[in-house]
Amino acid sequence: MCGIVGYIGKRNASEVLIKGLKRLEYRGYDSSGIALASDDIRVFKCKGKVSDLENLLNKENTKGSIGMGHTRWATHGEPTDDNAHPHESMNGHFVLIHNGIIENYSKLKKGLEKKGYAFKSETDTEVLVNLIEYVFLNHANDDTPFTAEEAVRQALLMVEGAYGLVIMAKSEKNKLIAARKGSPLVIGVGDGEYFIASDATPIVEYTNSVIYLNDGDIAIITKNSLNLTNLKNVSLKPDIKKIDLKLDEIEKGGFEHYMLKEIHEQPRAIKDTYRGRLNADAKVLTLGGLHDVFDELKSAERIVIIACGTSWHAGLVGEYLLEEFTRIPTEVEYASEFRYRNPIIKKGDIVIAISQSGETADTLAAIQLAKSAGALVLGICNVVGSSIPRETRAGVYTHAGPEIGVASTKAFTAQVTVLTMIAMAIGYANKGLTKKEYDDLIDELYVIPEKIEKILEKADYVEKIADVIKDATNALYLGRGYLYPVALEGALKLKEISYIHAEGYPAAEMKHGPIALVDDKMPVIVVATKDHSYDKIVSNIQEVKARKGLIIAIVTEGDTTIKNMADYVIEVPHSDFALAPLLTVIPLQLLSYYTAVKRGCNVDQPRNLAKSVTVE
Repeated sequence: MCGIVGYIGKRNASEVLIKGLKRLEYRGYDSSGIALASDDIRVFKCKGKVSDLENLLNKENTKGSIGMGHTRWATHGEPTDDNAHPHESMNGHFVLIHNGIIENYSKLKKGLEKKGYAFKSETDTEVLVNLIEYVFLNHANDDTPFTAEEAVRQALLMVEGAYGLVIMAKSEKNKLIAARKGSPLVIGVGDGEYFIASDATPIVEYTNSVIYLNDGDIAIITKNSLNLTNLKNVSLKPDIKKIDLKLDEIEKGGFEHYMLKEIHEQPRAIKDTYRGRLNADAKVLTLGGLHDVFDELKSAERIVIIACGTSWHAGLVGEYLLEEFTRIPTEVEYASEFRYRNPIIKKGDIVIAISQSGETADTLAAIQLAKSAGALVLGICNVVGSSIPRETRAGVYTHAGPEIGVASTKAFTAQVTVLTMIAMAIGYANKGLTKKEYDDLIDELYVIPEKIEKILEKADYVEKIADVIKDATNALYLGRGYLYPVALEGALKLKEISYIHAEGYPAAEMKHGPIALVDDKMPVIVVATKDHSYDKIVSNIQEVKARKGLIIAIVTEGDTTIKNMADYVIEVPHSDFALAPLLTVIPLQLLSYYTAVKRGCNVDQPRNLAKSVTVE
């Protein structure tokens, strides 16, 4: 949710921190702040964007080579100056930034208030920093020196919840303390300098050597050393990895917004996802990440997909694919619901967890539940080294590249591409697909990027349609079969970035309620490429037309039937009907983007949303 960045070394820390916060702002952008250590620890923070913080810092002396910064997505307390991070303890001994939720903060706060502590903010974070200070001061007169590190360790043993933390102590201003449980933190290792961040985007400019903290890890960092332990004070050996991330991948590259850039990156992202796995000439599909578990996959009797948001929509497409190609019963669950009911999971079940970031809190909790029930848990994830790949037994990376725009686009198509390949591989192995069907699907999937390029060439036309719907207050999205999840995804994109209320429905369900809303002011977006249910959706369009609804249809090139019925038609190239989601979602992404721009919305940072949901 929130973005964390820390620096200790030889550079001007404030410059590193501000640049890092700008790159992390997609994780939260309702307030921000930094703390710098020199003769004392100074805190600067304010509500608003990182640019507002930058303007504040321009009026101050911000020299120093040690510091930490935070950009916030509010969980406890409104976006205000007081609720912004960093938070200082009451007596000034500690300063802390935090991503996550302290679930027992209310109980801890009451205990601290009885000890005389007063609070300036509404946040759980201020409770934690005061808890650390209380532990520290309670041991101040011990015969043996009591360090800031030990105060942090003992305080965290009292905490319930999730956290990614960076802490500065007044008594030890030459170091940063970082700790992680359930919320991501990565440490960049440079030459005489270290970087801390929620993800690798602020680090890549300076180093490609990183350490991914695991749950329970505590790192004590000075300019020349890094000491890694856990909550039990057991010394750990840092595992330094190389990241394959280039600076230009996290820049806008000439596009007005990250979202538009990422929409246009989809042909490349899909190619990168199947590169080295799909050989169209030899008609071979190889998923190395599933090699050790493939025998279990092809003999499975049940598959459960768990995900949230856009990844859940990708999972719905995966359900159609897996059942069509493999004939294995497949279910799709919201991870947030899965973890709080008593799902029936048995040994031998396959559970596939999907997440762009690999850090989605609900999905991680659902993984633990599935593992405890004896299921084989696989991961589909975009971020190398994130928590989900480490928590699952096997899986497949999407290789979509960094996705900065909060509204997910290329992650969806990359996830669907991976699910398609998994379904094809299992289906061919267990005879759900014939050799010809398998070969034809390989050929079809291989040319999907070229077909998406053709759709992107029509962006100007989609922009004109956005002019027509930009003043709507509601919209209805309809699809059948494989295209029903696409309708859901299209509706989600429109409402999350343009703030137009939109709903996706199976087209046949329109008569069971939503048709009551249709009038001449209601845009109805119908995803209606040619497949075995084409005639049925034509009938649904006629029903909308009879109620004077404004019909925008996504159709197969050359379609004349719907073209003569709809107000606007966006054509996509012909493909196998099972691969149609990869094509039809593109114009819906463009439509939502241009509609939001024309409404003056902040496309990359829509209100109330953050990119990575690392808290409940």
